Amino acid sequence: MPIDAAEALAAEPVSETIRWGHKDVQLYHLGLGAGVPATDPAELRYTLESSLHVLPSFATVAGGGLGFVGALGAPGLDLDLTDVLHGGQHIELHRPLPVEGEAVTTSRVVAVWDKGKAAVLVLRTEAADADGPLWTGEARIFVRGEGGFGGERGPAARLDPPTGAPGHTVERAVREEQALLYRLSGDWNPLHADPEFARLAGFERPILHGLCSYGMTLKAVVDTVLGGEVARVRSYRTRFAGVVFPGETLRIRMWAAEGSVRAEVTAVEREDAPVLTDTVVTHS
Repeated sequence: MPIDAAEALAAEPVSETIRWGHKDVQLYHLGLGAGVPATDPAELRYTLESSLHVLPSFATVAGGGLGFVGALGAPGLDLDLTDVLHGGQHIELHRPLPVEGEAVTTSRVVAVWDKGKAAVLVLRTEAADADGPLWTGEARIFVRGEGGFGGERGPAARLDPPTGAPGHTVERAVREEQALLYRLSGDWNPLHADPEFARLAGFERPILHGLCSYGMTLKAVVDTVLGGEVARVRSYRTRFAGVVFPGETLRIRMWAAEGSVRAEVTAVEREDAPVLTDTVVTHS
């Protein structure tokens, strides 16, 4: 069987040194659709090096790749990328991310759950620089066809739906070429660029990176509820509920409470098909 849960959980963590600079941060922000209008001071915080702030979701691509990918190569895992889907993402920020940085990331498999028709891998990445911890991230990866091995099912991750009307609703357009730009930040999965690979994976055409929708949603929350202050974000979690195709529009609904913002994201052109759910931003 391609997944040996015991071997994967017992594997040594994978560590690497990563580096990033202002151009990496700017490219990431542009890949999320930042910079429109180009001269808007609120957008220049994401695009102009002299006044640059780092959106916390940059942690998912810092160093030119995905921190959890190293753990996907752990002993006990022999995966076909056409069967792999990103199911959820959580980031906890220990302090604001610097514009220029060098850090050591340590990644490992911390859980393997049996969902029947699929296995779920929980991959944890911790990053620290010379001044101490920077962030902790957890990715939930669905591997289709690899369940049924008799393992624990794992805890339920779903939250009760938000109640009442959202306090804020915004729409964000996904450009036709946005996945091609976003992938330059390090996620080279051909699912997001190669039509033939996308068909093999069961999609009519390439889909947008889930982590791109994730970053776009955090930017919308920061800009709409937190006054553009990225340093106020403490943690950010979501569950990927459906795909987005380049050229579509995200509808982002937000419910603000003391110290947190709930969000639900849908695709406008497909009758509000779910995109992100169980989405929570905690903040100061």
